[in-house]
Amino acid sequence: MQLYKSRDFSAYFQDTFSFLKQNGKHYFKHFFIINGIFLIILMVLGYFFTKFYSDIVFGGYLQNNPNAIDDYLNNNSGLIVLFVLVFISVGLISSLISYAYTPIYFQLYSKHESSNFSVKSIIDCYKLNFGKLLVFLICGILIGIPILIATGILTFVLVITIIGMLALPLVLGAFMLFYSMTLMEYLEDKKGIWDSFGYSWTLMRSKFWAAIGSVGLFFLMSYVIQNVVTIIPYIFGMASLFTTVQSPSPNPDEIGAMMMIIMLIVFFITFVVGTILNNIVQINQGIVFYSLKEDKENINTKSIIDQIGSGE
Repeated sequence: MQLYKSRDFSAYFQDTFSFLKQNGKHYFKHFFIINGIFLIILMVLGYFFTKFYSDIVFGGYLQNNPNAIDDYLNNNSGLIVLFVLVFISVGLISSLISYAYTPIYFQLYSKHESSNFSVKSIIDCYKLNFGKLLVFLICGILIGIPILIATGILTFVLVITIIGMLALPLVLGAFMLFYSMTLMEYLEDKKGIWDSFGYSWTLMRSKFWAAIGSVGLFFLMSYVIQNVVTIIPYIFGMASLFTTVQSPSPNPDEIGAMMMIIMLIVFFITFVVGTILNNIVQINQGIVFYSLKEDKENINTKSIIDQIGSGE
């Protein structure tokens, strides 16, 4: 599939699904190989958080102990601080590696003009761009503060009106696309980080509504699908829990164990489904990026002309 290609709104959708159909197996296989260890660590941390919630919060409710949370926090303050630090550290590293996977994958795909590359090639690309990823993380946080404030104000204004709420996916789509295209351009190794942010904004403005509309709709579809998929086991689990609680002599330990199982199942499904859907949204952003870049720089067109010239 040709990445550098001029596209309209409908083509963003068609080529995203075409890319998934042709390369989805290769893409996700390598994604879980590279990110698997971090995803497992996050799931383990999520397990302990779920256990804390079910044992302390829910257990305190069953035992009519309103101070259960305060007592636990006071008695385990050191452990909680350590847990939070580990969770933040692992979360930042895993998020950065996961977020950078799609830009790196597309970079290699463009270089090889196919998905004919190995996990080693992807890992080598990570190593080569590790410094850039850290720079992007730091600068992204700095520039993200005023953007988040402005986005938060705009979101608040939109939320208070029904019509405005329909525009929320477009706001989030614009935010996501801006950062994604910045990283993709920065990894091209032709511009500095601040020039890449400026270039990303220039690209996004060239076909503003088509670009953010595509990403916004993919984000909306992802959000709806994720909630529909995860709410089904939650409903069945809560129904079973309600039946147990309504029994003549409910067992607190049994209820707590059931609550933990329900939350673990919902957490696991939400985590896996959310990860897959987030990658699909990022793939759409990659398709938009290479399309807008072709519109601006005519990279593929120039390549075809050069090939014709070399053949004469």
